[in-house]
Amino acid sequence: MGQIYLQMVLAVLLGGVLGLEREMAGKTAGLRTYALVSLGACLFSLISSNAFSTLVGSSSFDPSRIASQIVVGVGFIGAGVIFVSKEKIRGLTTAAGLWVSAAVGMAVAYRLYDIAIFGTALTLVVFVFFWFLEKKIIKNLTKNEDEPSSY
Repeated sequence: MGQIYLQMVLAVLLGGVLGLEREMAGKTAGLRTYALVSLGACLFSLISSNAFSTLVGSSSFDPSRIASQIVVGVGFIGAGVIFVSKEKIRGLTTAAGLWVSAAVGMAVAYRLYDIAIFGTALTLVVFVFFWFLEKKIIKNLTKNEDEPSSY
């Protein structure tokens, strides 16, 4: 049983790391939200894999149903943070990050620790490095294309 508690703590920590980056970026969903999404996904996955283990021989039990419902449920939460105004979409990266945070929590629950940690690290690369790439390089290129040519 101690293993389960450590898994829950790891899910909170990894989700919290993602949320901390979002918090520092000034986004609406931050540390607590990401940690809770990761923990919730971990809990549902732990319940799926442990609490119903006595039903594994049953033909009507399918543990993957819980996992698929986590994906759908987090998608619903993510939809709540996406806003569209004046042809500008806001919150899409936050929604995607919440979705990944749920996957991290599920990976922890299924004891795929390497995948959970690596997934967290890759998500941070997307949040930080890709943001830098987008801001400094891509937007400057498109800004220059919109300006009239000098000749």
